[in-house]
Amino acid sequence: VLQQKAQFVVLLSGTPALSRPIELFTQLQALYPTVYNNVNEYGNRYCKGGYFGLYQGASNHEELHNLMKATVMIRRLKKDVLSELPVKRRQQVFLDLSEKEMKHIRALFRELETVKIKMQSCDSQEMIDSLKFNQKNIINKIYNDSAEAKIPAVLDYLATVIEADCKFLIFAHHQPMIDAIHQHLLKKKVKCIRIDGQTPVVVRQNLVMDFQNKDDIKAAVLSIKAGGVGLTLTAASTVIFAELSWTPGDIIQAEDRAHRIGQVSSVNIYYLLANDTVDDIIWDVVQGKLENLGQMLDGQEKTLNVSQSETRPSPSKQKTLDTYLKRCSTSMETQPSPKSRRF
Repeated sequence: VLQQKAQFVVLLSGTPALSRPIELFTQLQALYPTVYNNVNEYGNRYCKGGYFGLYQGASNHEELHNLMKATVMIRRLKKDVLSELPVKRRQQVFLDLSEKEMKHIRALFRELETVKIKMQSCDSQEMIDSLKFNQKNIINKIYNDSAEAKIPAVLDYLATVIEADCKFLIFAHHQPMIDAIHQHLLKKKVKCIRIDGQTPVVVRQNLVMDFQNKDDIKAAVLSIKAGGVGLTLTAASTVIFAELSWTPGDIIQAEDRAHRIGQVSSVNIYYLLANDTVDDIIWDVVQGKLENLGQMLDGQEKTLNVSQSETRPSPSKQKTLDTYLKRCSTSMETQPSPKSRRF
């Protein structure tokens, strides 16, 4: 209502869309209300191809980029306006999970493959919609359970970080992972702050100031959502992701708690990944969404570039959920005995 009555409207954001073109519609409509009559017209043109739900995909990237640039968008990238900011380096760290931790995850992937097979042979749209809903629930279950399966390996990795005696940020999404990391640091007598969805907003800035100003506070345990925006944590130049988010904008925002004005050191970012878990799927989903966002907003693809010299590549990376499921199914038929299997 306010913007409709205003003579001039300016929207300011470094992240106008977090993952999909549909997120731009309300902004475009606010600034140029006559360009598309309704969300259906816009969605059918620019949001086709989504795997789950209506208008969850991306299409006609170049046209949308040209439309935004020619009408309402002035885009300035960090590399252009903050040219003296230190470099940001990303590295993948692949964790080894035990057979006990992987057994349940594999069972869920087999269940997911069964649903996929049923969808391929089903000719009822109502049944397909039901199976898609079931498929999404299984993927969410894999996401939740992968986090718990990774906890022991994440805590083991933290031993090296603690030994280095540097300030660091560690991001996670699920409460059990956040709780486990926080309790582990307290057990190891590492002073830290914690900010998640349950941390009162009025308390957060005081915690940030403590982390920034007190040398004996070494760690900040943060949820990707609550701790990933609006905070300046440049006292650390090491950033660790114990988990991934499905939304690339959330990941970039979280990285930039340390990589922002006031940072004087190179920022090293470590992604803790586990093969044959949901990490395999999310990494490629995030890269695909980033490519779409880059084409849509900047006219060129962008990705989470990883330092090749420091990365041990996943032995069988896949590009889509379907090919992952196919690989998972094949591996179930040909896998060695549990005693000799390694990850």
